[in-house]
Amino acid sequence: MKSLAELQALRDQMKNKIGIRHDSDTNIRVVVGMATCGIAAGARPVLQAFTEEVAKRNLTHVSVQQTGCIGICQYEPVVEIYAPDQEKVTYVKVTPEMVPTIVTNHIVNGTPVTEYTIGASGK
Repeated sequence: MKSLAELQALRDQMKNKIGIRHDSDTNIRVVVGMATCGIAAGARPVLQAFTEEVAKRNLTHVSVQQTGCIGICQYEPVVEIYAPDQEKVTYVKVTPEMVPTIVTNHIVNGTPVTEYTIGASGK
């Protein structure tokens, strides 16, 4: 980066790419833990995979967001999905390869992928 203007342009480009939308009671939120432990465990490619998959499918009712520490470092990368009128689902040890299955089954069809959840982790 050479200037503040370049940084602001990059920010605006990424906002559009991520597809940040206003929260709504009908939106599904995909929240990726991006604290130091999550990033070290591979959360950046997971965030990118969710962003690309949601954009590819044109899922306008889905927002992909990032957060800091979720508090379960041993399970990173962690992804939480909040859907209207449903309990939060926490996916653990998420890889980019798992993302299309999560999007198809959970976000599109409403059926969480239980084998990827914290409850199936055996702990």
